[in-house]
Amino acid sequence: MRRILVLLTFSFLVLISCKKETASTPDLVDYFNYGDTTAVESAGVKMIPIKTPVGDFKVWTKRFGTNPKIKILLLHGGPAMTHEYMECFETFFQREGFEFYEYDQLGSYYSDQPKDSTLWTTERFVEEVEQVRKAIGADQSNFYVLGNSWGGILAMEYALKYQKNLKGLLVANMMASAPEYGKYADEVLAKQMKPEVLTEPRALEAKKDFANPRYMELLIPNFYKEHLCRLQEWPDGFNRSMKHANGEVYTMMQGPSEFGISGRLKHWDIKNRLKEIAVPTLMIGAKYDTMDPKAMEEQSKLVQKGRYLYCPNGSHLAMWDDQKVFMKGVIQFVKDVDAGGF
Repeated sequence: MRRILVLLTFSFLVLISCKKETASTPDLVDYFNYGDTTAVESAGVKMIPIKTPVGDFKVWTKRFGTNPKIKILLLHGGPAMTHEYMECFETFFQREGFEFYEYDQLGSYYSDQPKDSTLWTTERFVEEVEQVRKAIGADQSNFYVLGNSWGGILAMEYALKYQKNLKGLLVANMMASAPEYGKYADEVLAKQMKPEVLTEPRALEAKKDFANPRYMELLIPNFYKEHLCRLQEWPDGFNRSMKHANGEVYTMMQGPSEFGISGRLKHWDIKNRLKEIAVPTLMIGAKYDTMDPKAMEEQSKLVQKGRYLYCPNGSHLAMWDDQKVFMKGVIQFVKDVDAGGF
């Protein structure tokens, strides 16, 4: 009799287990169902057509997952870096079941790279993001933009013009004023370098000899390793992004110097307009960042519905070098906004 009861109990548990497994399978299938089952599968990669004042082009995007409530567009830095250094979001966001998109902006490695210099303006990039939003079918009920560095500039500018289409805004490691950033870089960051080390890159900058290999030889160990990414070994995605950067566009907009902004963005400043942003906003700062973490905290108070996330061990790429704090805070913000509890 005992053996019969044991067998029945075991059979019941197996049946329940099988039912649970069967029940969870469609969820996974649905998550990776991108709609058109008749098309050739491309792992979520899609070249999205973009209209500009000087012609039509295509930008590279890669979709992960399906979630009608949460669609996140990742905006990389630079300008003209690539999505590759943001690949770290793949593990974390897929675990949460978020729908999100990696994206190379026009001029970046995986997208078209037109040569018309009139394209490289903040205003034109904002219109590009709006076209990408329409192409991925996002709207004010589910659309989040997460921008890092220059991507943070683009995210804030997009919100100022199109926040009616946004559910949430995330700005990682980008001050809202280029002049204030330049002042911080000059008065705080530069002074943290040893005087004997700082003298040489300053001399190269004065001669505009930015192509001199010595410039980067000095900056990588003494500036980049301190303020850009503090990991002893840089992530492969970041290395690929650096390798694939479009230096022409980067220099035109950011400028050749790493101590502040000297290109077309030199006078960019929307700090006084942050009060216009009404959508829930997360501002992310880090202790060792090139951006003043106190300024990032202030920005969270200047928007109407702000929250501040501080990464005590992070730098400009806190998504990598203070990853647990960064990702936990980002995910919690998205969940809180989605739940209406922000």
